[in-house]
Amino acid sequence: MRKLNNILGLIALLFLLVACAKADEKDTVKVGIRSSELKTWEYIKERAAKEDINLDLVTFSAQYDPNQALSEGEVDINAFQHVAYLNLFNTNNDTDLQAIGTTIMAPIGLYSNKYKSLDDIKEGAKIAVPNDPSNWGRALMLLQEYGLLTVTDNFVGNGGEDRIKDNPKKLNILPVDGATTPRVMEDADFAVINNGVAVEAGLLLKDAIIHENETAKPFINVIVARSEDMDNETLKKIVAIYQREETANFIKDVSNGNYIPVKMPLDELATWKEFYLH
Repeated sequence: MRKLNNILGLIALLFLLVACAKADEKDTVKVGIRSSELKTWEYIKERAAKEDINLDLVTFSAQYDPNQALSEGEVDINAFQHVAYLNLFNTNNDTDLQAIGTTIMAPIGLYSNKYKSLDDIKEGAKIAVPNDPSNWGRALMLLQEYGLLTVTDNFVGNGGEDRIKDNPKKLNILPVDGATTPRVMEDADFAVINNGVAVEAGLLLKDAIIHENETAKPFINVIVARSEDMDNETLKKIVAIYQREETANFIKDVSNGNYIPVKMPLDELATWKEFYLH
C-alpha cells in the first residue's frame, strides 16, 4: 500500500510540474526591441512580473527587422517602430501585423546654433533636412505644421525636392545625410534632426526651436502583435502597464525628456493618414 501511495504521489507531482511548466510557458511573452528601448522594457518587465507575466526581452541589431521576427513567430510582440513604418512593412511584405497600443514619440526637431526662435527664420534661410525619403518627408511635414511651407496635395509621407507646393519664404532646403545634420548646422542656418541623432550629438528635445507632437500620428510608436493575437488578454495587460502614468514618468526621466509618452486609443490612431492631408 505504501508503495502504491508513493507511486500515486509521484504521478500527482509529475502532473503538477507539467501544469506549472505550461502555465509558465503561457505567461511568458517574447518582446522584440532595439537596444534604445532596453531600459524602458526592463522597467516594464519588473512591473509585469508582479502580475505573473514573464517578459523575455529579445534585442535585435539594426541589421535585422523585429517585424520579420514577429511575422515568423520568433517573438510575440515588438516595440521599436512608428505607425508609418509598420504600414510600409505590411505593404512590402504582404503581412498583417497590427498595433495593439501606443508607446512614445521620439520627435524630430528643428535646431540651430545661431538662432533661437521661428521669428529668426528669414527669407532664403538654409535649412538642412535628412535626405532619406521617409525622414525628408517628415521634416517637410514639421515645417508645414508651423506654417513655413506647404507640401503637395498628393503627399503621402516621402519627401523630395518636388514635394513642396508653396515656399513663401523661399527657404533653401538642403538634403544631407541624416547622421551629419548636427554638423551641418555650422554651415546652415537651421537643421531638422532625428531624435536619436540629436541625442548622440548632445542635443535635447528642449533645445529644439520646434518639434513634433502627438498631432504627428504617423510617427507615434506602437506595440505590435500578429493580427490573431490582438485580443490576447496577457498582451493587453502589457500595454496597460506601459501606458501607466508611473511608466510615463520613468520614460521622461530616463530619456531626459527626449521621448514623449503617448496614450492614444487605437481608433484615433487609425486616422493617422489624415495627418498628411493637413
